[in-house]
Amino acid sequence: MHKRVMDTGTPTPAEDLMIAVERLVRYVRRSAVTGGLSTAASSALSRLGREGPQRLTELARAENVSQPNMTQLVTRMERAGLVRRTADHSDGRGVLVEATADGLDVFRRRRAERADALRRLIEDLTEPEQRAVRVALPALARVIDDRHSRS
Repeated sequence: MHKRVMDTGTPTPAEDLMIAVERLVRYVRRSAVTGGLSTAASSALSRLGREGPQRLTELARAENVSQPNMTQLVTRMERAGLVRRTADHSDGRGVLVEATADGLDVFRRRRAERADALRRLIEDLTEPEQRAVRVALPALARVIDDRHSRS
């Protein structure tokens, strides 16, 4: 039997929003099934699909994992034909990790699956709620980008 720990305090609006965001992210992530990827592989492949080739160290740092863990993940993804390692032409000693054509196809299909899941959720909202989501989420993304560019 699992013991459930409950916070008896009244949640703040930020806590309520955090719970909603966590549930949304889990729902949308679970909707992407193409390729049968782990969360870590899906995240790394998505980053490579969006941002292009990266050094393994940069990819590990961006994904907040150790370099040995990222090396293992990239090796598994390489065996699956999703990524490949190539020479970094700007530094002959360096190696870049890039998505293959198959990897990009999986990335695009998974993104479409997640977008479709989000679209279906939004369709179930009232029109005012839909407008609010379409304004609020991009605004939050912009603030995140602004904070990253300052750090």
